[in-house]
Amino acid sequence: MNEDFSSLKLKKIDSIVDFAIKNKMTPGVQLLIAKNGSVIYNKSYGYHTYNKKISVENDDIYDLASITKILVSLPLIIREIELKSLTFDSSLSSFFPKINLFEKKNIKLKEMLSHYSRLTPWIPFYKETLDSVTNKQLDSYYSNKKTSDFNIEVREGLYMQLWDDIIFDKIIKSELLESKEYKYSDLPYYLIKKYLEDKYGKSLDKLIRDYIFSKNGMLSLNFNPYKIIDLNKIVPSEIDDYFRLGELRGYVHDMGAAMQGGIGGHAGLFGNSLDVAKMMQLYIQKGFYGDKNFFSEKIFDEFNKCHFCDEGVRRGIGFDKPELYDKENLSCECLSRESFGHSGFTGTYTWADPENQIIYVFLSNRTYPSMENRKLIDYNIRTEIKKIIFE
Repeated sequence: MNEDFSSLKLKKIDSIVDFAIKNKMTPGVQLLIAKNGSVIYNKSYGYHTYNKKISVENDDIYDLASITKILVSLPLIIREIELKSLTFDSSLSSFFPKINLFEKKNIKLKEMLSHYSRLTPWIPFYKETLDSVTNKQLDSYYSNKKTSDFNIEVREGLYMQLWDDIIFDKIIKSELLESKEYKYSDLPYYLIKKYLEDKYGKSLDKLIRDYIFSKNGMLSLNFNPYKIIDLNKIVPSEIDDYFRLGELRGYVHDMGAAMQGGIGGHAGLFGNSLDVAKMMQLYIQKGFYGDKNFFSEKIFDEFNKCHFCDEGVRRGIGFDKPELYDKENLSCECLSRESFGHSGFTGTYTWADPENQIIYVFLSNRTYPSMENRKLIDYNIRTEIKKIIFE
């Protein structure tokens, strides 16, 4: 046992997870702790669903939700900075020089990825495909058969048209927030996906796989895993009763990513806790993993720095960071300012501290059977465990 992690500390963690499962905050959990490059705790709890038919195993995969942002989009953007294709001050007009971006043309990369750009937090694109009165699916947007037009499967047996271009157009034409302040938003990552895929002529999935995943044995990290993985190894995220009308197992939970064929810059990646930890280890080692160097320490440090702290924005460029003013005691003084991580809507979370060489991964499907279940969030389960790990 690592001296920093006594059996008492691990029992505390177990008791919190058991409490969460017993009180139906989530059907199950994967939890991993690594220290100095070695896994010291890797445990699975509970079941895939509340019917308790399939136990969670360490090699099962979860819908990682917004952790996709730092595992897929961010390393690809770091590479663009490394290649000098972009700078931190690159404006959207340099991303899309031939497109009229209206008042968004001067928004800078570091502002977007720090959630300090006046972009609206979220646009429910899927609602355009539903009747405004009954909220039922409009036949013109859906098909029960795959055709040349309806060629993306958004759940088993349900197909839609690809919405990439429509979504991009709606983001560009959306109104900016009135005041410039910290507002978490998915929209920058739709724009990053568009930029990267247009530039390289490849899907985001293939770009990140060729760049990092396939070179480091991160085999569980996949988009659209229903195509390639036994469904019994995929933990379902929800029984969708508002958009796709069915269980989501291996199909991305996020509605916008689903309309992009399951591959979003903001959501869509699935994986297990070990492979998430491998990516966080790459970050802790500031671009080095195994015998390969993926980006420079200097550039990583710029991404991991809070650029708008004076404006009350705690975020780094892409990364979440410790609270600036922790009035609700959600964090702890044990976290170094160098630490970073991200959370995901489905109940996922990861945090890493280069100073202490600790990585924490928490994967759950708190959204099953309904995303209306917020108890895991209300009880701060993920951050309470973080306190124990890093104290």
